Amino acid sequence: MRNLRKRQDPDVQRSLFGEILDWMLAPLLFVWPISIAFTHYFANSVASYPYDQSLREHVSAISRQVVFDKGYPQLALPEMAQVFLRSDEIDNVYFHLLDGNGALIAGDPELPAPQLPGSALKNEHGEIHFRDDEYRGQALRVAYMYLFGSAESADRWVLIEVGETTEKRSQLANKIIASVILPQFVIIPLAVVLVWFGLSQGLRPLTRLRNRIEARREADLSPISLGRVPEELRPLTEAFNSMLARMQHNVDAQRRFIANAAHQMRTPLTGLKTQAQLAMRERDPAELRHALRQILTGVDRASHLVDQLLALARAEASGHSPQTLAVLDLDHILREIVETWVVQALEKRIDLGYEPAGAVPILGNAFLLREMINNLLDNALRYTPAGGRVTARVVTQGDFALLEVEDSGSGISDEDSHKVFDRFYRAEGRDGEGSGLGLAIVREIAEVHQAAASLRPNTVGASGEEQSGCIARIVFPVHRLQPSRLPLAETVRTGFA
Repeated sequence: MRNLRKRQDPDVQRSLFGEILDWMLAPLLFVWPISIAFTHYFANSVASYPYDQSLREHVSAISRQVVFDKGYPQLALPEMAQVFLRSDEIDNVYFHLLDGNGALIAGDPELPAPQLPGSALKNEHGEIHFRDDEYRGQALRVAYMYLFGSAESADRWVLIEVGETTEKRSQLANKIIASVILPQFVIIPLAVVLVWFGLSQGLRPLTRLRNRIEARREADLSPISLGRVPEELRPLTEAFNSMLARMQHNVDAQRRFIANAAHQMRTPLTGLKTQAQLAMRERDPAELRHALRQILTGVDRASHLVDQLLALARAEASGHSPQTLAVLDLDHILREIVETWVVQALEKRIDLGYEPAGAVPILGNAFLLREMINNLLDNALRYTPAGGRVTARVVTQGDFALLEVEDSGSGISDEDSHKVFDRFYRAEGRDGEGSGLGLAIVREIAEVHQAAASLRPNTVGASGEEQSGCIARIVFPVHRLQPSRLPLAETVRTGFA
């Protein structure tokens, strides 16, 4: 029972060799009893044929000894001929002749007669037929023939029957069956051994491939050579090589990320250490407070960098694992986040605005979307000087929703607009406050949502006047099964120009 449960459990790992062996031997064991049944049937047919011919000759010989005298049948068969007819060392032979009235002319009276309608007797003249019957508790094979005296006297006929027990037939059939079946008891086990040996040899390439994989170093992610790989294993090996290539790409990206992160973390930590050493040597309270403010600024930068690194790691993990996406209102999420940045915008003397668009349904992850919008607003506020403007909006265009964050900052060149989404990249002419990870996080989260992220120069503002600055845009596919419409919101601005 335990083995049966193990076979029925789809999660139990089984040997490929055992699976193939089962599928090869199971049909063989299923067909073997069928072959025995067919052998038995054909052996009986073959064994019956020569003895049926002998019965046919006996009936023909007796029919030649029947004469019709004035239309009445008579048998001119000597007594010695009847003794010779019945002579058999193994089987018993019976015969009789019946006239049209059913009266016995000669032979054994109790031998059963065939059941044939009288209207059909004329068509049976001279034809020898066979049937299986039973006589005195023994199986009997009977040959019989109807013989008519003349065409005019249809009621004057004689039935000739010769019956023989089936012992010789059974013995011959058993010999035929034994001659076929007994060699199979040697051939089938030999076939099983040969199948086992053939499978062992046929699966050796799979064993060699496994040994090649096991012999590789842990850090070796190079593709497996397809030189000696069989054709059946080539798709599997190519898929495995494709997975190794993806793993190598991920490992290289991790190594670059760790190297860059270590370099980026070393700078603020070194600055903090320097500022702390200077603060320890200061005796002037004013200079000491200045050093502590510098340390606080450095801690804020390091904390921001750590937060960005963790956010990027979460975004990357989301991109490589299936995400549960729900129907969300992008415009509603944008408004909530803009409201949380109003105070910081006021502190930097930046006019932060929000342009409502009504309900815009998309499939998304609320946590990741908030992280992405926070990075866009942080990037815009960080590089927009005091007195500038930052505007967030959602615009629908057909099947797409455009999330835009527009600023009037220092702007960006066309060349840098394609590079700023790389990790730790900062465009020339910008200060060193940023970590170079914000837009990289934005791109990772956009890819999770099957959206496209871009940053381009913004030379013309919303009012049509020329200005400098950037416009960050994320293009989302709109979810067509729209939720209940939310009321349109009023334009919200910080009110500081």
